[in-house]
Amino acid sequence: MIIKLSPIRMDGVMTLSKSGDALTIDGETFDLTALPDGATLPAEAVGCRRVELPVERVNGQLVITLSLPIAVDAGEAACFPVDIVNPPDGEVRLPQ
Repeated sequence: MIIKLSPIRMDGVMTLSKSGDALTIDGETFDLTALPDGATLPAEAVGCRRVELPVERVNGQLVITLSLPIAVDAGEAACFPVDIVNPPDGEVRLPQ
């Protein structure tokens, strides 16, 4: 799984955890296991406001882009986040 983060200035925080091909975003679970290789799922079809772009499965790996809320005084890691590649199951640490 590759999680891309798109920083956006807004109040609040996002919580994120992973279990296989399922992501729990802000307490709601989205299971993307059924997405076959080479397929694309429109962002709207996921049903999560944090999903910014279509979700794809490329070479067996899910690629998802999530909006990352950042504060006015956010650090460089949050303003220019690197992709999170193959995170282990459990809580996913997000830049602050």
